[in-house]
Order: sequence, then C-alpha cells, then structure tokens
Amino acid sequence: MFAIKSPQTYYHQPGLCARVGELLHKQATNIAIITSPQAWKAVNPQLENSLHAAGIRWQTNFLTTECTDAAIMTNLACVRRQNATLVLGIGGGRVLDCSKAIASQLADVALVTLPTVAATCAAWSPVSIIYNECGGHLRSQPLSLMPLMVLIDSEVIARSDARYLRAGIVDALAKWYEFRPYQQKNDDSLALNLKVQAARLAVEIFEKYGEQAVKDNERQEVTPALMKTIDANIAVAGMANSMRDDTPAPGVAHAIHNRLTHQPELHGWLHGEKVGFGLLVQSLLESHDGQPEAELLALLRRYGSPLVLPDIGDNRAEALAVIAREVKFPAKGAMRLPFSVAAENIEHALLAVDKATF
Repeated sequence: MFAIKSPQTYYHQPGLCARVGELLHKQATNIAIITSPQAWKAVNPQLENSLHAAGIRWQTNFLTTECTDAAIMTNLACVRRQNATLVLGIGGGRVLDCSKAIASQLADVALVTLPTVAATCAAWSPVSIIYNECGGHLRSQPLSLMPLMVLIDSEVIARSDARYLRAGIVDALAKWYEFRPYQQKNDDSLALNLKVQAARLAVEIFEKYGEQAVKDNERQEVTPALMKTIDANIAVAGMANSMRDDTPAPGVAHAIHNRLTHQPELHGWLHGEKVGFGLLVQSLLESHDGQPEAELLALLRRYGSPLVLPDIGDNRAEALAVIAREVKFPAKGAMRLPFSVAAENIEHALLAVDKATF
C-alpha cells in the first residue's frame, strides 16, 4: 500500500485574508469558523470584510482549551446545529487540529485551514493531535478528510512572534533527522524515500533563508526569505508527513516530545521547542562517541531551541528515568531503526544531556 494524503490547493500570498470570501464563496455560503480570540484578532478586519463582501454567513466558535476530545465534540455539535457546509480553521496547531478532527466527522462538509503562525505543519498534516485537558499528548488521529484549501497570509504570520517561526523551523528540521535513519534498513521504501527528499528540501531552504527569515519576522516584514521559510515549515514539512506505506517511520524526537507534554514544567514550551529537545536526545541515542551531531547542535542553538530541562522535581535522576520509561514508541518502528530506543538508552541519553554544557 502506498498513499499520499494532501490538501487539494495551497494558496500563499501577502494580504490573502482580504480574498478569503472570494476564494470560499463558490464552495459554501454558510461556514463555521473555529478559531481563538488571538487568532481572530490577527486576521481581522480584513477577513470579516471579505466574507461580508462575498455574501457568506458565518458563526465563530472560539477554542480556549487544548484540542481535547471534549472540545472536539462541543464544537462539532455547534457546527451541526449551524448546518454549515464548510469548516474554516483559523489559528495555531491546536485550533487547526480541532478543526480537522471536526470536519472529518461530518459528511458533505469541506475543510479549509488558515494558520496564523508558522510553528508547525498542522495546516497541512494528515493527522490531528489530541491532548488531555492539561496539554498531555493522547494520540495522533488520522484524518478521513483533508483540507480543500490551505490559505497562508504571510502578512499575518509576519506580525506573529518570531519564536513561533523558529519553533516551526526546528519542527520541520526534525523530519530530516527522524526519517533519515530508517533508510539504513528500508532504502527500497518509496514513501520513506519521498519523505526524506521532502525533508531534505526543507533543510536546504533553511540553510539558505532561515536566519534571514527570522530577522525579517522580528521586523514584521514580508520578504522572499520569510515566504520561502513559511512554505518550508507548513507545505514542505507537511508533504514529508503525507506519504504513507506499509512500513511506517515514526519520529523518535516526536515520541520524546509526546512524553514531555505531560510535564507541567514544560507547558510553556512550544511544540517545536520540545521536538528540538527530543532531537538532541535522539542524536545521543545515535552517537558512537557520546556527543550530539555538531551540525544539529548548531541548528538548535541558532533557532533558540531549549537544550536543558527546567526543574522537574526534587529527585531529578528519578524524574528523568520516569520520562524515559514512559516514552511510547511502536515496536515495528523500533525494529527498523539502526539504534536502540529502549527505555534504558533513552534514560542514559537524557542524563547525558542533563550533565552536558552545550
């Protein structure tokens, strides 16, 4: 089995919020918007004006919690009562994941995503990430419905905190470091090779444009470097996640991230920041000399990824051991890796990171 799950159309243009009504009116005239108060403010008044001009009716549903099963069901009921024929998700990862999960449970309802930050590839990705009420990762839920459109307004993203862009770069970089090791044992997998090629393209974009894009974002300027980096964070990283076959390649850094989401002390870290720490741990799992890969370490520093955990309890060594034991990684994936992801190995890597002075 080989499958590619991707959005039908990807639009990226400065000022695109002013065209949303024009782009949607042929698809629906009654839409449900899932967003957050901050994201809604970021796209308006341009988006509201465009919907008015196109004669589109809408109802705004604000997500103020994590993307939980309860939040999905609550907003799903609202969309059903509205009889909307299109769900428009506007915001960051949790809003977009909630929107995707809702639309996947509705027949004859289209889905459009509009990210307001470039911190993840959630606008494109073929899964929704479901959390508990405290922000702890529960599962990755495959989607039955992919977006009809992904709409990117680089003016909106340029106005967001550059920390989101940096975290998105690290999250996208992770695809390369996570997928590449599988080629040592699975080099005949078409899906894997396509994943690796897409992930490598993102790395090359960051090598050329990443640092400049962050500077431009800090100045809130839309530039070619920023636009290319946004595309790499969302579309190219999304493509790397879109190819599937019978030989799955789960990411080690993301598995470590998933466990870290259950640490209350890390709830202030962005997704990509936790993934970056996971990459550092993965690099030590792969290492033959007890040192992380120099190029990776330089990239993590460049994009501000945290390299040390905060205070996680009175007995730090025991807390790290618990984290290691509770990292969940599928056995079929572990068998295809050229290094061990056993709990004791993860514990040793966590302890090594904790004692290092990077």
